[in-house]
Amino acid sequence: MTNRIIKKADLPALLSSLLDHYRVYAPVRHQGTTNFQEISAADQVDLSQVNTTLSPKSLMLPQSESMFEFTLMKTSEQAGILREIEKDFSPRVIFAIRPCDAKSFQLLDLNFDTPSYRDPWWMGQRQSTTLVGLGCNQPCSTCFCTSVGSGPFSTDGLDLFLIDTGDEFAIQTLTEKGKELLSKTSVQSQGSEATANAVLARQESSLQAIKSAVSTENLKRHDVKAIFDGDFWDELHFACINCGVCTFVCPTCWCFDIQDEVHKGNGIRLRNWDSCMFPLFTLHGSGHNPRAQKLQRLRQRFMHKLKYFLDKYDRGVACVGCGRCVQQCPVNIDIRHVFRLMNDLGV
Repeated sequence: MTNRIIKKADLPALLSSLLDHYRVYAPVRHQGTTNFQEISAADQVDLSQVNTTLSPKSLMLPQSESMFEFTLMKTSEQAGILREIEKDFSPRVIFAIRPCDAKSFQLLDLNFDTPSYRDPWWMGQRQSTTLVGLGCNQPCSTCFCTSVGSGPFSTDGLDLFLIDTGDEFAIQTLTEKGKELLSKTSVQSQGSEATANAVLARQESSLQAIKSAVSTENLKRHDVKAIFDGDFWDELHFACINCGVCTFVCPTCWCFDIQDEVHKGNGIRLRNWDSCMFPLFTLHGSGHNPRAQKLQRLRQRFMHKLKYFLDKYDRGVACVGCGRCVQQCPVNIDIRHVFRLMNDLGV
C-alpha cells in the first residue's frame, strides 16, 4: 500500500488531471441535495456532506437503463429482432465515494456477477470504473457501518483512498487501478510519520463518534419461519405508507422490472428500478398478488436484507449501515429497530 499526500489547495488540480483521462463522477450539490454526478470542472465537487442523498448505485445500475432496441415494422428486415444498445464503458472514476457505498458494490456483485451468470452491463460498468474513496471523519448520527462489516475508514472494494488530515489528504494506493490513476496526476509527495499519526488520530476519533450499533449475532442461527411469523410485524407495518423511498435510497437494493416502450412501431427494452414495497411488484398477470398486504411487503424487504441474503451467501446482511433509509423514511421506520427485533427474537 503506497502512501502519499496532497494539499487541499491542490485538489482542484488533481481533479483537472483526472478529467483529462477519465469521465469523473463526484458529489455535486444541486437544489439543496448532494448526489453523484458527472463533472466537467473541479469546482463542481462538494465534499461537505458525509453521505449523498442517493447512493452512487445508479452509476452501476442506472435507474432506467436502455438495453435493447427493436422494430415491429413488418417492412423492415430487422422486424422483431432485439439489437443490443451500445454502452459507453470508457474509463471513469467515482471520486469521494464513502466506504459503506464501496462495500455495497461488493454485495451487489453477489447478484450480478455469479458463477452461473455475469450481467454484461453491470460487469462493463464495474470493470471500467476506478473507485476513489474518502474516509468519514465525522459520521452521521444514523451511521452504523461498524456493526455490519464496514467502517468509516474501511478500504474494502476501493482502488484509492483519501483521508482528510486537516490541510492535506493522505492518499493510500490499494490496487493496480489506483496506481494507474495516480500515475496520471502530479501527486509525488510521500507521507511522513506525522501524516501516519494524523491518519491514526482521525480513525480513532471517527470510530468513537459512531454511537449507533446493531446486533447481528443471532440472525444466522434463527429459524426463518420463526422470524417470518414473528408478532412484531403486525405493529411494525402499521406506520408504513409503501412510498418505497427506503429502497430507492438504499445502496444494496437491486430489484428491477423489464419494460418495453413502443412508439410508432419502434421500441426500446428498458431495465427500470422497482421496489418490493410497491403493490404492483408481485402482481401476477392472472390478477393474483402473493403480497397484496402492506405487512407482507414490509416483511419481505427486511427478511431479504437481514435473513434471506445472509443465509444464501453467508457474507453478512445486505445492509452497509449508511443510515439513508433512517434519515429519509417519512414515518420514521428505523432499520436499527428492526435489526433488534429480528436478532433478539426469543431471547
